[in-house]
Amino acid sequence: MAKQEQRLTIFVSSTVYGIEELLDQVYALLSGYGYEVWMSHKGTVPVYPNQTAFESCMLAVKRCNLFLGIITPYYGSGVLEGDYSITHQELLRAIELKKPRWILAHDHVSFARALLNDLGFKTKKARAELQLKKKSAVLGDLRVIDMYEAAIRHDIQVYQDRKGNWVQKFSQDQDAHLFVTAQFYRYDDVSRFLEEQLKDQRGIAKRLHEE
Repeated sequence: MAKQEQRLTIFVSSTVYGIEELLDQVYALLSGYGYEVWMSHKGTVPVYPNQTAFESCMLAVKRCNLFLGIITPYYGSGVLEGDYSITHQELLRAIELKKPRWILAHDHVSFARALLNDLGFKTKKARAELQLKKKSAVLGDLRVIDMYEAAIRHDIQVYQDRKGNWVQKFSQDQDAHLFVTAQFYRYDDVSRFLEEQLKDQRGIAKRLHEE
């Protein structure tokens, strides 16, 4: 296992309601593989007394090495009128910062998106005209579909140009366990991947500076 001071940090972004047991299991898996896990559910996100919860979360996204997002039928808290949830903004920030990211999405979310597409509500603007009469375990907020589309980089028109757009569907906790295990149990491989990516970024920055 990696030494404490050398451990890679992985930020786990998700709502909590309804998936507490899954989050406990994901935390145990990642910690066991040697990562320092930042997860609000477990109270391990670095918190600064002079910051809001939102600011602490955004800073954690910026500082983490790796980002694991879990999109569920529940949209999450911290929502102001006309604004995004904290979980949604964490995902958008990770994309903006080009963080190495892995995304899990509940099957209800992808199914709801496909159904609405078939009914003619193919865009975020079109879906905004709809309103759920009642929140349920099937889908709590249509904006979770917006999160899903952000994760698959639906904003990039040319499919071949989409990078970091893999979203793994899950319907049971075991599906999520398998994905987390497959992606993260080789700690040394992930560490080497991250170092190579940073090296590439430094090389690009150097070439741009020279030009």
